[in-house]
Amino acid sequence: MSEPEDLSQFSMLELFRMEAEGQTQILTDGLLSLERGSSGATIEPMMRAAHSIKGAAAIVGLDLIVQLAHGMEDAFIAAQHGQLRLTPNRVDVLLAGVDLIVQCSNLKEANLPAWLASNEATIRSTMNAIVGIAFLPEPVEAPAPPPVFQAPPPPPPPPAEAVEPPPAALPVEEAASPTERRANPSLRGGTQGDRLLSLASETRINAHQMHPLIETMQRFKRSQSALLTALDDLHEAIARSDNPALQEKAALVLQRSQPLKQTTLAQITDMENYERRLLNVSTQLVDEVLAMRMRPFRDGVQHFPRMVRDLARNLGKEVHLELRGGDTLVDRDILSRIENPLNHMLRNAVDHGLELPAVRVANGKAPMGTIVLEARHRAGMLNIEIVDDGQGVDPQRIRRAVVERKMATPAMADAMSNGELMEFLFLPAFSLKEDITEISGRGVGLDIVQDTIRQQNGTVHVQSQPGLGFHTSITLPLTQSIVRSLVVDVRGEAYAIPIVKIERVELVPQTAIHTLENKQFFDLNGENLGLVSSAQVLELGDMEHHELLPVIVIGTGARRYGLVVDAIRGEQSLAVQSIDPIFGKLRDISSAALLNDGEPVLILDVPDLLLSIEKLLAEGGLHQLARADSAARRRMKRILVVDDSLTVREMERKLLTGRGFEVDIAVDGIDGWNVVRSGDYDLVITDVDMPRMDGIELVNLIKKDIHLHTLPVMIVSYKDRPEDRARGLAAGADYYLTKGSFHDETLLDAVHDLVGDASR
Repeated sequence: MSEPEDLSQFSMLELFRMEAEGQTQILTDGLLSLERGSSGATIEPMMRAAHSIKGAAAIVGLDLIVQLAHGMEDAFIAAQHGQLRLTPNRVDVLLAGVDLIVQCSNLKEANLPAWLASNEATIRSTMNAIVGIAFLPEPVEAPAPPPVFQAPPPPPPPPAEAVEPPPAALPVEEAASPTERRANPSLRGGTQGDRLLSLASETRINAHQMHPLIETMQRFKRSQSALLTALDDLHEAIARSDNPALQEKAALVLQRSQPLKQTTLAQITDMENYERRLLNVSTQLVDEVLAMRMRPFRDGVQHFPRMVRDLARNLGKEVHLELRGGDTLVDRDILSRIENPLNHMLRNAVDHGLELPAVRVANGKAPMGTIVLEARHRAGMLNIEIVDDGQGVDPQRIRRAVVERKMATPAMADAMSNGELMEFLFLPAFSLKEDITEISGRGVGLDIVQDTIRQQNGTVHVQSQPGLGFHTSITLPLTQSIVRSLVVDVRGEAYAIPIVKIERVELVPQTAIHTLENKQFFDLNGENLGLVSSAQVLELGDMEHHELLPVIVIGTGARRYGLVVDAIRGEQSLAVQSIDPIFGKLRDISSAALLNDGEPVLILDVPDLLLSIEKLLAEGGLHQLARADSAARRRMKRILVVDDSLTVREMERKLLTGRGFEVDIAVDGIDGWNVVRSGDYDLVITDVDMPRMDGIELVNLIKKDIHLHTLPVMIVSYKDRPEDRARGLAAGADYYLTKGSFHDETLLDAVHDLVGDASR
């Protein structure tokens, strides 16, 4: 569509708003640059911007903006001629004028009189300051910002809170800000783009569905080749006979069969060429639709330098925000959703990270602090770095705070690495600041930042060097519309896990799995990593048993687990499809998609999945993953040992394992009840005194269960009083043995009396 056709859709006032958006950004950037001491050449584009705004405002009849722009233009001319020095106080005045231009230009014409009336005092003081600024040799104090510009920001603070009027003066539904216009899909063709992406993805899937058809044709070609070979053999056999008529018919059949081979080969070649063209076009179509959704990183962050500058001025600091990678393309949805987290991190850096100028000079630093906000593409992901040269965070302060809040013992805190200590900053309400302000506090709200980033399938990590600065690294997918995922099989169903949520993939031999406290682990670089059945987490039944277990490592820190799946299909880029709201939030599921062959697949919600795993661990009763000697184990009798004493459990387990039994353990009655219902056991050996549920209650439950009532139960207890023995036997125990009296053979003889030898 040509430019005139595009512009014809807008009114003159809308065209002015678009021009004012770009020109006011030039003014803001130029003023901030001049304040940092850049060369006077920067004044020229600001003069042109003010002149352009003045002329455009005159056309649409916005006299207030004409006067503001004219006064700013005079100030720039004076500065260019050396008659005016643009000190920070004077920059404050000029930026206040820019704010008024932005607010006024965003209003609907019908709302202008009411806005002018309600802000008359602010407008008059700002106008007087701008008109007088060009003729004053000394700095002037900027007018006190009225409440309309300094409304307290709610957490997390909106990016342009300091310059936008309240809803009463500028309703959101009547005039969207530049940032809102960029972020709002309905204002940027987002709905149509989503529909186009869905159709483009379906086209790609249809192109992939040509492949099975070609494979079928290849199989047909092989069958045809075998048939033609048989015909050749038959023809040769007939040629050796003495029947001319049969020889003639055989030659005719052979002659007619030859073109079939060439036709089939030609058809397969045509189909393969068509598939390549179709895949190429469909892939380009998806890429083009995605490109329509991409926005330069600067579109979402160009207001941050002004926000950082104003906040630093209010705190008596000097801070410069340096933006890098502004041309880096980001999905518009991700860009709009990460504005608040980035805004919060920057406010934290200014408020708490950067020191006052005098403190910085005393520490050998430049009086002006620097924050670098950089975006770049790396390994198919969007990487955002926020680095400041402030005072950083002392790990020892975190260690002391952790101990004071009783979140860890002193010994545990001393053993933690700096990286582990930094993770505490992301806990809700964890802060190192003694005086919490409305602006920020290092740690306050970082849990919200982390949650927001995780909702975008991203990760956030922080590092700090005391006295040197703080470093935040955020990794996000380039787009939420197409998600690089690992496709796995669980109980015959396909599931997808976003690649960004996967730490690594391992094939774990069953011989490498060991059991402790009825939980299974394997060694991963010296760390015992817990294994959990994906089928159990997703409530799909028992796992299929393989010699090598495919394991997906998910989570971070202490919340890190190995998710065992049945098989790994491979990586695919999936076009995400939201699940109909009628279903509500599905547990462990975030969205859906179609695989390249058209098969539907559910995309797993990894944070939700981690919560489900932790719930299973808390409840006990994890399914046991088969070991390499599973066939031999099925021939051995199984015994469940239930005891809250680690020493007793291990002693009994070693005795019984040494005699050839397969032994599982449970740490208390509740754990034992969960385990005994999920396994096929030949005997239960239980203690009496245990937390949560004692052995007598466990025996009662087993003997009353319709499926377990015939299962033999032996009580092994320190209590040797007749009444305790009577209680146990009355509950249904088949044997009562005291720990104080039995030795190795006593226990083994009792087990033999109940279930016989270890072999089934």
